[in-house]
Amino acid sequence: MQPIDLQIVVVFHNSPPTFNVFIGSIQMGFSFVWLSLLLMAWITSKTVLSLSIGSSEGTVNVNGTASIGFVDEDFICATLDWWPREKCDYGNCSWGQTSLINLDLNNKILFNAVKAFSPLKLRLGGTLQDKVRYQKISDQEPCSNFTKDTSVMFGFTDGCFTMSRWDQLNIFFKNSGAKVMFGLNALSGRKINPNGTTYGAWDSSDAESLMRYTANRGYVIHGWELGNELSGTGIGTSIKAKQYATDTIALQKLVQKIYDGFQEKPMVLGPGGFFDANWFNEYVLEASTSLQAITQHVYNLGPGVDEHLVEKILDPSYLDGGSQPFRDLQNILKKHGTSMVAWVGEAGGAYNSGRNLVSNAFVFGFWYLDQLGMASTYDTKTYCRQTLIGGNYGLLDTTTFLPNPDYYSALLWHRLMGRHVLSTRFIGTNKIRSYAHCSKTSAGMTVLLINLDGLKTTNIGLSFENATTIVKSIQHEPKHTQKSKFSKMLRNPKFAEATRDEYHLTVKNGDLHSQTVLLNGNELLVNSSGIIPLLEPIKQNFSSPITVAPFSIVFVHIPSIHVPACI
Repeated sequence: MQPIDLQIVVVFHNSPPTFNVFIGSIQMGFSFVWLSLLLMAWITSKTVLSLSIGSSEGTVNVNGTASIGFVDEDFICATLDWWPREKCDYGNCSWGQTSLINLDLNNKILFNAVKAFSPLKLRLGGTLQDKVRYQKISDQEPCSNFTKDTSVMFGFTDGCFTMSRWDQLNIFFKNSGAKVMFGLNALSGRKINPNGTTYGAWDSSDAESLMRYTANRGYVIHGWELGNELSGTGIGTSIKAKQYATDTIALQKLVQKIYDGFQEKPMVLGPGGFFDANWFNEYVLEASTSLQAITQHVYNLGPGVDEHLVEKILDPSYLDGGSQPFRDLQNILKKHGTSMVAWVGEAGGAYNSGRNLVSNAFVFGFWYLDQLGMASTYDTKTYCRQTLIGGNYGLLDTTTFLPNPDYYSALLWHRLMGRHVLSTRFIGTNKIRSYAHCSKTSAGMTVLLINLDGLKTTNIGLSFENATTIVKSIQHEPKHTQKSKFSKMLRNPKFAEATRDEYHLTVKNGDLHSQTVLLNGNELLVNSSGIIPLLEPIKQNFSSPITVAPFSIVFVHIPSIHVPACI
């Protein structure tokens, strides 16, 4: 039997301190290894094991002939919700002071986190948006907040949104460089049948008051979205597709009237609901001339209380299943020949506020970045993460406002992944997920690699179809180019002087439930002034394989590869 170099990292979440055990060159059979793992997993379900037992190899093929998708410049988006601190799920109250009504807009970390994107799209909305009325100057009644009441739909009474708060929010949005989509109350004026469906048309008078106030104050709104999760069977209640289309047309006419004479008018978006093929097909058919972006929500991991979320996140076949709604919606838009585009308007993965130390921890990045890559390949223009802050799935921590790991993943995507999406194919283990885009602000392309394998490092070579390689020597000699149908980087001595930029995201102490992330081995920390840390790459030789560690995420910027799709 051959010796095995085995390293086990054991992380306890309770009282025992974290410690590392190294066992080198031990004569042992695999049966004993797996028996030990099972035993330790039995001791505590929160134990995290990082077991390095070898490496594998693979190749990512990138076809640069033509792009397969084209996303918005500001593809990354996040949400701000209405939920008050009394919102609880499974006994866990995870929202704190993060509602649109009470979020601390003076927090330096919050401001800098939004400003770092310049711009960050923000979608304002959520379940309670269809229970909000907007304060008018002529109002005689008090403008009251949501009050918990389990006897009414969604568990809260109607709430009121003051214009003084709207002023504060818009000042924050302007100064931080946010682009705002506001979700309007689509239940205004409707009645709810005993079977849960609605009847009657949308009463737009309340929305018109808010929109006129907004336009008159000079506040820039990127889009107005009608309703939240009322499509298909709906959440709480639902609206028929044809009626929803009629209401969307009314919203479009309202936008045209209020913004008459404006050089740029806000988009009209809807329905902000879960994908239902028949409902969406009818909605697109009826509203195609009035709707600029059709928005769907994604919570394909199930409820936040599910104890098997991590298993789903790390299962390649489960992740693959998430592509179906993107594909189906793309086909509907193609079938109708509409100029309407697809968005993900809200995506928290696990519904009912997510799960603490899962959807706000490092492990969630495997699902989140895979979703970003997958959605973009199906021409989804924008992807809004639930939430920027609030619940157990915020990009920022609900209490401290410090960035969770997915914040840095989102920021790297925003800075590196450009608009043109390239076709990729990975040859090797199914534990590697790969995506590629033309680079955001420079020549070349950026490749995203996600390693779902916690056991093996994977050494990856890149090959390109229809690529031109441009290499400049370190002696500043004239550039020379090589054109080929299939240009291999791996172990190619001709490119020994060129480099690429790599950004390796790994987790502290091997603990997938950690909310601390390492970039190229260094812990990412916000300083005492609330400044978001710089995200600096490491340089690697152009011709060497990319080393993707177990349970890691790597962005690779390759400026020396030029393809027709990126020109």
